[in-house]
Amino acid sequence: MRFTVIAPCLNAQAQWNSWRVAIESQNAKPDSVLILDSESVDGTPTAARHAGFQVIEIKRAAFDHGGTRQLGVDHLPPDIDIAVFLTQDAILATPDALKNILAPFEDASIGMAYGRQLPRPSANPIEAHARLFNYPPQSHVRTYEDRHRLGLKAAFASNSFAAYRRSALAAVGGFPPRTIFAEDMIAAARMLKAGWRLAYAADATVYHSHGYSLAEEFRRYFDVGVLHARDAWLLNAFGKPEGEGLRFICSELVYLRQHAPLLIPHALIKTFVKYFGYRSGLLESRIQNSIKRRLSMNRGYWV
Repeated sequence: MRFTVIAPCLNAQAQWNSWRVAIESQNAKPDSVLILDSESVDGTPTAARHAGFQVIEIKRAAFDHGGTRQLGVDHLPPDIDIAVFLTQDAILATPDALKNILAPFEDASIGMAYGRQLPRPSANPIEAHARLFNYPPQSHVRTYEDRHRLGLKAAFASNSFAAYRRSALAAVGGFPPRTIFAEDMIAAARMLKAGWRLAYAADATVYHSHGYSLAEEFRRYFDVGVLHARDAWLLNAFGKPEGEGLRFICSELVYLRQHAPLLIPHALIKTFVKYFGYRSGLLESRIQNSIKRRLSMNRGYWV
């Protein structure tokens, strides 16, 4: 099974050595590593070429979550079966990480697999819980029928560490262009609807988490609301996310009560900020673009 690792990058030097060493230490060696660089000014393209990686340089203003990833896929030789996507801040946690994310594709019905994200070593308890909640230690496989049980969670995936069967991705039209983010979930949802299965490989691990500020949480969830407003078919096909959100809140409060009770008030404030951001995003059609650029985490989307 031939595969390429593809990584969109922008000024990736802060974690470059850790990222590169983790790739080079893998037991399953990729046929190539492709860096999609958006006009980095810290020497990322030079460092990538020095490591023997292939680099495609694009204009920063042209970056698009779906379109840029599709550019990477389209650039691959025809004999590459699997495209493995990593973000620049997702550090492979074990030498078997790539091997383990490829293993589900031995089943010809698997169109996509994504790995488990572990909290970064410096993660605070709120940040750590989010990873533990969304990325449990048990692997599983999901089908379109699981939407009746899981709702929108059935199509949950992550672009930080995910692998795609090229034939399956092509069969559903590739990555969606001009989407604000969550191109991974859209691709996964399309695959599920088309009859492919989605694998969660819990033994394929990366260190990846974020300690977002309140403003960043608002902007992120504003973008989630925009996604759900503009791609309403996701909610129509899989269901609304409110039930999963309530389950997350309850789980977070239990976790913090056990590990960091003093953070509970801050977590509750974050919950309100996320909800307000999400509801604002759902109403984005009533907001001027100049204001949406200020409210959004993905400001380049509002060109």
